[in-house]
Amino acid sequence: MAVGVLASTTLAACGGSGTPVLNWYVNPDGVATFEKYAEECSTGDYEIAVQVLPSSATDQRVQLARRLAAEDSSTDLMNLDPVFVAEFANAGWLTEVPEEKATEITDGEDYLQGAAETVVWDDKVFAIPLWANTQVLWYRKSLAEAAGLDMSQPVTWQQVTEAAAGNGGTVGVQANRYEGYVVWLNALVQGAGGEIVGDTEAGKDASVEIDSDAGRQAAEVIQALVDSGAAQSDLSVSNEGTVLGPMWSDPGEFMVNWTFVYENYRGLIGESGGPADEQAFEDLGWARYPATVEGQPSKPPIGGIDIGVGAYSEHPEWAMEAAECVTSTEAQVDLALEDGLMPSTNSAYDQVVAEGSYPADLIELWRTSVDEGGPRPKSAYYAMISGALQATWHSPTSVDPDRTPTESADYLQAVLRGEALL
Repeated sequence: MAVGVLASTTLAACGGSGTPVLNWYVNPDGVATFEKYAEECSTGDYEIAVQVLPSSATDQRVQLARRLAAEDSSTDLMNLDPVFVAEFANAGWLTEVPEEKATEITDGEDYLQGAAETVVWDDKVFAIPLWANTQVLWYRKSLAEAAGLDMSQPVTWQQVTEAAAGNGGTVGVQANRYEGYVVWLNALVQGAGGEIVGDTEAGKDASVEIDSDAGRQAAEVIQALVDSGAAQSDLSVSNEGTVLGPMWSDPGEFMVNWTFVYENYRGLIGESGGPADEQAFEDLGWARYPATVEGQPSKPPIGGIDIGVGAYSEHPEWAMEAAECVTSTEAQVDLALEDGLMPSTNSAYDQVVAEGSYPADLIELWRTSVDEGGPRPKSAYYAMISGALQATWHSPTSVDPDRTPTESADYLQAVLRGEALL
């Protein structure tokens, strides 16, 4: 078996005619579109081969980190969850983006601010944004109307929870012990004006700030949902997929989730797990991510995918050229229209709006949410930060505003200092 693996690796490094092959490691979302652009962006100098990573962002990180730590020369391009850019750049695993492209990303008017911020580490640009994800509040219009909520105005987590509980509905969140739970927690803390960690470029000496009023307000939101009767029965193991089903079981739900939801439900009209018909689909509503504190703007989560070039690639200039090609406006538009993965640039968004496949107000909500949203902490120690938070904030049924922020801060500080292990 080892000989077979070695042989396949050797073949992947060279095209059939002796043309160098650039390996592009991609996440499983939008693979058909990635394969299309791998072919279109290949040139007479090189071919691009798509290699599919596991579905979990954590598993993606592990596979890429192992290769790069071993200085693997066959890792040419890679799809990176934004939270891993800082870690990989700090480790010297990513090639810095050339100055002209870097300036276009950070100082130009095309890239959305939230997307541009994810690729910067130590004042340098180490990746190119491809698609930018964000979360909004999805809901049944009929449920919101029954609750008397004016969804044209900002709503709070308290209002949403009370509206669902008082009208037989539920609230869908991601609260399993995984990265999605940290996404929710980070948005709650930032929505209250705080940060989980500050001065992240100080590494293990970063300032742990979750033991704060903002941390306690985040805990109050979680505790209130648990105690309300609106929490879904599988709350402690919920994820982006499990929360989809209750939307179409009357009276429905309020749910925070990523941009894929609209295309997902549209494709399920008349099928199990989806709206019964077109009229039922029209009952789907959307609004800005709920506010943690009334009167204070929410900070919608930011996700997506950035394209990095491996520092040990044998063909770094070609790999960077290929990275610019696969992140083109055309590629971003195709990912949006074919896969529901929204762009990182205004120019691509404008084309998606013009195409008319999505409601214009939904597109603008996504664009605004990315531009005004909040990234998770940019730290070379992010994996440790996330793991420590998951360990101390899970299960959501155990969250206590008087205890959890303090205990999590103490544990996170100890983990960063090397005084405790995850």
